[in-house]
Amino acid sequence: MLVAGYRKGDDGQKQAIYRAYLDNTKHINNWDLVDSSAEHIIGAHLSGRDRKPLYRLARSKSLWERRIGIMSTFCFIKQRDFADTLALSELLLGDKEDLLHKAVGWMLREVGNRDKEGEESFLARHYRQMPRTMLRYAIEKFPEVERQAYLHGTK
Repeated sequence: MLVAGYRKGDDGQKQAIYRAYLDNTKHINNWDLVDSSAEHIIGAHLSGRDRKPLYRLARSKSLWERRIGIMSTFCFIKQRDFADTLALSELLLGDKEDLLHKAVGWMLREVGNRDKEGEESFLARHYRQMPRTMLRYAIEKFPEVERQAYLHGTK
């Protein structure tokens, strides 16, 4: 309902939905809720605005807030704006949560679907320290030989 309301709302309604979403993240507490809403509310709202809220989310103690932060960038990825996705991915490299590794890897893969050189540049700097799940998600669509080179640390 919030996503539909945000899409159809005027500026005031959009602001209210954005604020209510951020004020109630404790109730956005599973991957499905995050993945189906973050880009459409938080990402859409921050498109063309200051993106500092994403970095606050990414530094949160809450797994779900950290996931909201990275998943919100899917909106920007679709606009071919990759800077925040890559910066947040770097910030989240040391995260211990597998559900976050999956989200970051997925967003890196989406960057690569639009800018393979950009993704590969990020991977060249970080693939050796990336959690295995994050790396696997990021390189999932790569040709097998290239995937294996990353997985075996020989890229």
